[in-house]
Amino acid sequence: MGDYMAEPITGYSELKEHASNPESERYIPSCMEMYIMSLQKSLCDELATIEGKEFTVDRWIRPTEADGSLGGGGITCIVQDGQVFEKAGVNISVVHGTLSKQAIQQMKSRGKELFGESVPFTAMGISSVIHPINPFIPTIHFNYRYFEIPGENKQWWFGGGTDLTPTYLNRDDAKHFHTTLKTACDGHDKDYYPKFKKWCDEYFYIKHRGESRGLGGIFFDDLDYVSAESALSFLKSCGNSVAPAYIPLVKQHINEPYSDEEVQWRQLRRGRYVEFNLVYDRGTKFGLYTENARIESILMSLPLTARWEYMNKPGPRENELLEVLKKPVEWCSE
Repeated sequence: MGDYMAEPITGYSELKEHASNPESERYIPSCMEMYIMSLQKSLCDELATIEGKEFTVDRWIRPTEADGSLGGGGITCIVQDGQVFEKAGVNISVVHGTLSKQAIQQMKSRGKELFGESVPFTAMGISSVIHPINPFIPTIHFNYRYFEIPGENKQWWFGGGTDLTPTYLNRDDAKHFHTTLKTACDGHDKDYYPKFKKWCDEYFYIKHRGESRGLGGIFFDDLDYVSAESALSFLKSCGNSVAPAYIPLVKQHINEPYSDEEVQWRQLRRGRYVEFNLVYDRGTKFGLYTENARIESILMSLPLTARWEYMNKPGPRENELLEVLKKPVEWCSE
């Protein structure tokens, strides 16, 4: 499959048929699946060129029950122990099933109206976390997804976001990153960037530490108040902005020298990353609550290594980052 990293989870001819017919009930999910497949391919190609090493491709199929209540699968693409990236993963998943009781409760807490104890769903998305080796190259995370509850009371929504988690503060990096995301948002609605930046700042917050996970970006969920076509178009703009927002930062810092002390600080910051993902992240929780979930793919976001050091005393350069993490910055206004 030259256009994709592997054969689509849904048959390629079936996808093309529905994606070319706006009247089809599967038009939006088929367009979404084809898009995340192509985005995965383009990003993996760029990262592999930088790394000088091809991604390992793992196409997996979810166990299917006899009544069809579970099914689907995904494609996990990953590089580990590289020269540039300690761990870089770009995943897609296309699954369907029945929501667990925990997932139903989680969605109801967000104001979703779900009827009955057995709630079917279809979900698909792309997610990526890139943990570089060089402490001066920031970690990036992005996730874009479509969720649908079919049937008489059909519901659908889009969600996702992109955010940056550096080890050391570089204001120019932050401005470039946020400006690129703002440009993608402004092409659809001038209110999107300030609204979704604020949401990102509030979401990626480690309450027990009193600090943000990183320098933020954009984050949104439950996007269902515009047409599905408009929402998908916006999501594509966000997805297409990931490479131009991030790849220049990798190339700028790839050969920057660093010390063992700076690596140790990187490890401590990765510990904070792990804390957020395991304690607060909704996507991680939803995955772990889902029956027959693929744990390897869900926990792909975690770094290979991290560190928790008792009573660490950061130096002046490290404190510069910590001060910014205590209060969000309007990077596009600096």
